[in-house]
Amino acid sequence: MARHLFGTDGIRGVAGERPLDKNTVYAVGVALGEWVAASGRQPNVVIGMDTRESGPWIASLIAAGLSQSNVKVDFAGVTTTPGVAYLAKTGPFAAGVMISASHNPFQDNGIKVIDHSGYKLPDEIEEQIEAGIFRALDAGVAPEPTALVADQELDRAYAAHLAASLPGGLPGFDIVIDCANGGASSLAPPLFERLGAKVHAIGVWPDGRNINLNCGSLHLEGLRDTVLARGAQLGIAFDGDADRALFVSHSGKVVDGDAVLLITSRDLHRAQRLSSRNGNPAVIATVMSNLGLEKALAADGIELVRTPVGDKYVLAEMLDRGAILGGEQSGHVIFLDHATTGDGLLTALRVMDVMRRSGKDLDQLTGDLHVYPQLLINIRVKHKRPLEQLAGVQAAIAQVEHGFAGAGRVNVRFSGTEPLARVMVEGLDSDTVKAAAERIAGEIRRELGGE
Repeated sequence: MARHLFGTDGIRGVAGERPLDKNTVYAVGVALGEWVAASGRQPNVVIGMDTRESGPWIASLIAAGLSQSNVKVDFAGVTTTPGVAYLAKTGPFAAGVMISASHNPFQDNGIKVIDHSGYKLPDEIEEQIEAGIFRALDAGVAPEPTALVADQELDRAYAAHLAASLPGGLPGFDIVIDCANGGASSLAPPLFERLGAKVHAIGVWPDGRNINLNCGSLHLEGLRDTVLARGAQLGIAFDGDADRALFVSHSGKVVDGDAVLLITSRDLHRAQRLSSRNGNPAVIATVMSNLGLEKALAADGIELVRTPVGDKYVLAEMLDRGAILGGEQSGHVIFLDHATTGDGLLTALRVMDVMRRSGKDLDQLTGDLHVYPQLLINIRVKHKRPLEQLAGVQAAIAQVEHGFAGAGRVNVRFSGTEPLARVMVEGLDSDTVKAAAERIAGEIRRELGGE
């Protein structure tokens, strides 16, 4: 069954416009409530949101829809996506709902439903809920918002869980954090201070419209400038819902998700905790992770297993292999021994824990990571055909890979949501990478009428 509302990360769109118009949002609550009631689970759902101005009315309408099936709502207020996942798993809840559009601008929002397991709902359950949404809309709805009051104990429980994961604390750390004016704005500063760090916080003044605006993990310039100006040990940047984190070292070097995977995998490997189900130490990443990471891990006897782009594919491969560490360049890193989803706050704690115990800074911990030049070209195509049927494209890829002789990498794929072909090439030098990527892109344009 094709899904029309749920995408790879819940329901997302412009707040106030379909599918995030008031009637559909209310119907989401109705359909979710019907599923909870029919499942025989505890009739409780926890709702959280980031700082977008549309969050409160979306939360109140979902709560109103849930009440139609006598499902009780506990409201966490402003929090993070991993916070809701933790609460859904550990609390008396059938599910959790996070209202966020992650790194998108404030006009957008989204509804993500998280199972009591802490993982996103299976596709078949989302299909059932989607069918319920359309039934409710067809029957006619008259949304009446429910007044919600945030229970601060919910956020405190999540913060306590994070603090307990780092019993050694963060004594002596001098850090700058950028909370993207988002869900971590009131959570992160007191958490790191509680653990003993000296904290200077930016991006902690949300006004409903400035989430991710020239700040956070998509805009590291302000964080880098502040780290250098204050002489801090490191800077940490979150996105709007704080499920990812990127770092800036004391020298101003950007430390992305690939570097985080290297730092933390080596630490876990030394502790003999990295083995997957087949007994071999493995880290799960996507096809976009840099070849430099693969080679650095291989030097330590660690296998890099690649998946399609998307944290859901990373997580699925981790569960299949029994791996405990995986993630993406974007800073979305999953530590399955601590959490069921990427968690920027947890990632920051894990990185600083390695720094504290090793006595090394971020530059030292990533000094041997050679980042290969990487170029991504998007080609808008008139139609899609299986890549294996494109003889000219296949010949160009084969010639480029032969020329690289193992010192480069090519990945060509179609976008799952847009009429785009994506060509990613990595190699030892930028000129060679650019020439190779343009050669393959030219063949795609020739065979598919692209631009």
